[in-house]
Amino acid sequence: MLCQWNIASNNKVCDNFGESRHHEESNNSKMQRGTRISFSSVNSSLSSLKNCQSYINTGMDIATHVALDLVENFNDEEDVRSMENVMLEYAALDRELNHYMRAIEETVDQIKQDKPEKIPDLKSLVKEKFTALESMNSDSDLEKNEKYMYFKDQLKDMKKQFRLQSDSNDNDDIEQIDEDIAVTQSQMNFICPITQVEMKKPVRNKVCGHSYEEDAILKIIQTRKQQKKKVRCPKIGCSHDDVKGSDLVPDEALKRAIDSQNKQSWSTL
Repeated sequence: MLCQWNIASNNKVCDNFGESRHHEESNNSKMQRGTRISFSSVNSSLSSLKNCQSYINTGMDIATHVALDLVENFNDEEDVRSMENVMLEYAALDRELNHYMRAIEETVDQIKQDKPEKIPDLKSLVKEKFTALESMNSDSDLEKNEKYMYFKDQLKDMKKQFRLQSDSNDNDDIEQIDEDIAVTQSQMNFICPITQVEMKKPVRNKVCGHSYEEDAILKIIQTRKQQKKKVRCPKIGCSHDDVKGSDLVPDEALKRAIDSQNKQSWSTL
C-alpha cells in the first residue's frame, strides 16, 4: 500500500551525475581548468523523487479519511489505531525521502561552491550526508510530521463530537452513543463567525484552532492583502491577529458533524 521507494533504487540520481559531465560551453557550474559539469540529470531525478513525495501525501490524506470513517461508523478502536500506524509509516517514509533529497541538494551546492579540480564521487558524498541526517532520527520526529499532527487533531475532534474518547474503553452500545450524539452536536458551534450562517466547507486555522467558511475567510485575506493589512481571527475573543491562507486546513471532522446533524434533521421531518 505504501509507496515503494528506497535509497538503493535511487542511486541512479548520483550515477547520472558522473555520466552528465561534459566540456561543452553551457550555463552550468564552471570548474577549474575549464571543466564543466551539468546538473540537469540530477535535477530531473530529484523532480521524480518529489513526485513520489506527492504520492506519500496522497496516501496520508486517504488514511486520514479512512480513520474518520471508522470513528463515524463506530468501528473498533483497534481499527483506528491501525490507521495511525499507517500514518507513522508514511511519516517515516517522508522523512527518509526528505533526507535523501536534502543530501543530494547540499552536495551539489557544495560542489558548485568549491569548484574542485577533480570531479568528486557524488554517490559517496551523498551517502555520507544522508547517513549523518538519518543518524539523528527519533520517534518524536514522526509525531511532528504536519500531516500526522493534522490526523491526530481531526481524530481527536471526531471522537469528541461522537462521544468517543481515545484514551478510554467505551462499552456503551450504539443506541446510547446515538442519543449522546444529538446532545454533543447541539452544543457545537456550526455557525461561521464571518457569515453567521452554518458552514458548508469549514477550514480550520492551525494557529488558533478556530474554524470558518472557506470562501469567506479567503475573501477577507485577499482584501486585506491588497490593503497591506493583517487579518485578525474573526472569532470573538481570539487574540490571533495574523491569519494566513497557508495556515488554513480543511476541517473534515467539523464538516462530518454538520452533515450528520443535517441528516438527522431531515430524517425527523
